[in-house]
Amino acid sequence: MELSDYLDKFVAFLRSSKKASATTIAYKKDIDQLLAYLKKAGRTNIKAVTTDDLNGFLALLSSQNYTPKSVSRKINSIKTFYRFLVLNKDTDNNVAAAITHPKFDNKAPRILTRMEYRAVRDACREDARIAAVVELLLQTGMRIGELAALTLGSISDNFVKIPAIEGHPEREVPLNKAAKTALDHYLTIRPKVKSDALFITKTGRPLLIRNIRTAIDRYFKIAGIAGAKVNDLRHTFIAHHLAAGASPILVSKLVGHKRISTTEKYLEFIKDLPAQKVKLEEL
Repeated sequence: MELSDYLDKFVAFLRSSKKASATTIAYKKDIDQLLAYLKKAGRTNIKAVTTDDLNGFLALLSSQNYTPKSVSRKINSIKTFYRFLVLNKDTDNNVAAAITHPKFDNKAPRILTRMEYRAVRDACREDARIAAVVELLLQTGMRIGELAALTLGSISDNFVKIPAIEGHPEREVPLNKAAKTALDHYLTIRPKVKSDALFITKTGRPLLIRNIRTAIDRYFKIAGIAGAKVNDLRHTFIAHHLAAGASPILVSKLVGHKRISTTEKYLEFIKDLPAQKVKLEEL
């Protein structure tokens, strides 16, 4: 079997496992890069590949100025690939088990200050659609992909039902007054077209993730906020509520973390947040 055939089977496996599309694309790119290296090194039989071969590939990446974090991500892809090969009985020797991750410091999430997130709100106040998008992201902590997948039926008087997408479970999150007000205003100007998508363009097409990202990046710039991205609204929701004393277990359920440890990691980044009373339902 050609090396490329293993890649095709691996990608099919990832898709059938409902891995996030971005994860599948990243794994495919990483393993394609590995297989190209192995082929060039004369390793055309997957069973003949050794741990030394894999370490040689990783050494090459380091020599090409890949950061330790980037190398670590590729190691994750390689380990997942080899677990698949063993599971699929394409090899009985998991040579990736012995490779180790390089050490690197985790970058702290970008957490907006109270002044910053208020500045973003002010910057997009006249854009009812993006104002509602920002308010939902900031007040619920949902992911941008989850927001893009919302339909008109996702919204009730007091809750938003976040759909199950890319391996994340469906969940209901309370809508506070700020989010509800912004949504109600947007719905009064939303184009009267036949579309179930909550956020749409003027022609009735669903607003895509890249459209949302571009618009919010523009308003960050207008607000004079440097180094902020869309996902930082989610970080802000998590961090400020933890800083105000909200239970990590509750916050974890609201934002859809699979592990409580993911939520608890934010605890080390909230020490410098100013003490302020933040109700769970309001930022």
